[in-house]
Amino acid sequence: QVQLVESGGDLVQPGGSLRLSCAASALPLLYSGIGWFRQAPGKEREGVSYISKNDGSTYYADSVKGRFTISRDNAKKTVYLQMNSLKPEDTAVYYCATGPLIDRRSWYDSRRYTSWGQGTQVIVSS
Repeated sequence: QVQLVESGGDLVQPGGSLRLSCAASALPLLYSGIGWFRQAPGKEREGVSYISKNDGSTYYADSVKGRFTISRDNAKKTVYLQMNSLKPEDTAVYYCATGPLIDRRSWYDSRRYTSWGQGTQVIVSS
């Protein structure tokens, strides 16, 4: 069974940086990649970034382009989300997720994902 465990969330000042980690175990053969989502209080879950399994292609929401970077370490079975120039509006619970039918046209659709981590809290505040 797929298990995803996020870590790295914290309280950080605006303009600061954090690196989130998503450690994966027992990934299914047919998974397509790993996505990061976030959900702020009272808001819908939104796609933040995605990295494809096959060729490592990366995708970002417009709101984080140029500030966030997704990467992976295959040997450690871990995907990272480096977050720089953080803003108060980045405050949310961040989740990583995976699924079998995800591509560049659907990575931001949470309904495509079948396995989710428990989330890690990021608070950006002075």
